Amino acid sequence: MTTDAIIEKTSKTTNVKEPGKFKVIVCNDNSTPMEFVIAMLISIFRHDERKAIELTLKIHNEGSAVAGTYTHEVAEQKQADGTNLARMNGWPLIIKIAPE
Repeated sequence: MTTDAIIEKTSKTTNVKEPGKFKVIVCNDNSTPMEFVIAMLISIFRHDERKAIELTLKIHNEGSAVAGTYTHEVAEQKQADGTNLARMNGWPLIIKIAPE
């Protein structure tokens, strides 16, 4: 028994979008010490001391600053890690994420 198969080639282009990026924003408050924010920016966001101090001053003077831009999952993890570290040390630091 023979079967004749017909194979048809089709061409279809699929556009794949890069995943969106999200900013992790550290907000100023009247309680969290600048030294803690600097240490948090170094340990969680991997900034060097100079950049951590610069960002901390921006947070203090302007009300907030972007600590980094990441994929959604990484941004959420950085936000959670920073918030957990702050709470473990008794500070009310607010860290948000927003689309880039």
